[in-house]
Amino acid sequence: MIQTTFPEPAVMAELMAKMLWEIKAVHFSADKPYKLSSGMMSPVYIDCRKLISYPRIRSAIMDFAAATVMRNAGFEQFDVVAGGETAGIPFAAFLAERLGLPMIYVRKAPKGHGRNAQIEGHMPEGARVLVIEDLTTAGGSMFKFIDAIRAAGGVVDHGVALFYYGIFPEAEERFTNGNVMLHHIATWREVLAVAREKRLFDEKTLSEVGAFLDAPLAWSARNGGVASLG
Repeated sequence: MIQTTFPEPAVMAELMAKMLWEIKAVHFSADKPYKLSSGMMSPVYIDCRKLISYPRIRSAIMDFAAATVMRNAGFEQFDVVAGGETAGIPFAAFLAERLGLPMIYVRKAPKGHGRNAQIEGHMPEGARVLVIEDLTTAGGSMFKFIDAIRAAGGVVDHGVALFYYGIFPEAEERFTNGNVMLHHIATWREVLAVAREKRLFDEKTLSEVGAFLDAPLAWSARNGGVASLG
């Protein structure tokens, strides 16, 4: 099934934010912040893996991803869709189906036996590969997969994240320096806007989330977390 409908980006972003709240995939907790794997303290948390369990929402978001990629990158720019182990694998399958393209997936490390493969599936030499992740924070995990694909002879000029934090300058620099254009559907800004519109939290919580989005590392440091990304 190839996507042919192109909603406005702002509409897609708002709808995805509403979907994330509907399935309780996003959470705000300013009084008891979440500690992320980086050591950063955060008043926001997201679990995009929940999307795979809701067929109607999943289908709409994959339509949005296909529309975003074709609008911004082009219609005949890719030969293969790649997902990274593990969260990116189902979304790569869904998007490959939408775009009518083959799919591969990339392990975090070579499997250590047999062919010692890190890339599973068929990727011809010089194939133009679109890498998809459910979530991108600062781009580090996506580039591990991009580097593996490039080392195996693939060409990666574009990546797509269903959800993008959109608050770290380091991420913009990483994608610019890595010669990859990142496409995304929604960010924390749209999630916060929906929370405000629907009055899901008290004003103090909403203000704290806004302060985090404006200066995440400073907010983390004030709340006992790291003050820089390693």
